[in-house]
Amino acid sequence: MAITDDLRKTLTDPTPLYFAAGTADLAVQQAKKVPALIEQLRSEAPARIDAVRNTDPKAVQEKVTIRAKEAQATVQAKVTEVLGTLDTDVKKLGEQAQDLALRSVGVAAEYAVKAREAYEKVAEHGEQSVRAWRGDAAEEINEIAVAVEPDPEPQKKADEPKAAEAKAAPATKTPPARKAPAKKATPAAEK
Repeated sequence: MAITDDLRKTLTDPTPLYFAAGTADLAVQQAKKVPALIEQLRSEAPARIDAVRNTDPKAVQEKVTIRAKEAQATVQAKVTEVLGTLDTDVKKLGEQAQDLALRSVGVAAEYAVKAREAYEKVAEHGEQSVRAWRGDAAEEINEIAVAVEPDPEPQKKADEPKAAEAKAAPATKTPPARKAPAKKATPAAEK
């Protein structure tokens, strides 16, 4: 029974659909920005290509060599620092490992909460998008209905006397009949 209840709850929950709608809406919003970015790249591309063509390869090679040497020196310094600070005490290393594991569990829980919050934000955005889409469709349907259907006013005037009569004669309620309490059967005498 619990499995069917879980399945029923999962299949009737609209949140994943709202999440999908929110994701689609956000994707459409981002896609609308693409033509402007393409136009910007088209306008900037010739200048960038000329800058690359006019760059001296030897100067670029010198800059790369200098940066590589700096990175190598930094890495060597960090490795030396880490190796120098390693503690050989096994008990202390075990405590540090346990502390690190507990911290990682805390960080994982924090990221799970943040992921859930982001999921709910996108789902809420999707719900608002769906409401907006439904509202637009509802407005179109109302416009069509007004164009097709005649004026409903004459029907309302004919229904008004009936509604007034129904209000004038209130219905009387009868209290429900009470049941007599059931008598308990006495157990048979033991032998």
